[in-house]
Amino acid sequence: MKKLESVEQFMEFKNNGKHVFMFSADWCPDCRVIDPVLPEIEKKFSDIEFVYVDRDEFIDLCIEQDVFGIPSFVAFENGSETGRYVGKERKTQEQIENFLSELHA
Repeated sequence: MKKLESVEQFMEFKNNGKHVFMFSADWCPDCRVIDPVLPEIEKKFSDIEFVYVDRDEFIDLCIEQDVFGIPSFVAFENGSETGRYVGKERKTQEQIENFLSELHA
């Protein structure tokens, strides 16, 4: 999973292709729980590029995107938001995969 490096990079990814931004933080226990399954999820949904967004580094971007809980996922395709799975609750692999499957529906 790529790690977001700048707001400019966010805009580039958001506007070009299929991307899912995972808003997270190193200190977040609910975020760390899903870390082991992320490679498998990325492999299953290989047509999507996944980007890790550190909430602490990009707090203004989180506010702009209405992401107030982590872990959260926001999907874009060529500049249009295609879905969001936002909230502070712990997410399972199955819940994340269901969200991603709905993007393909």
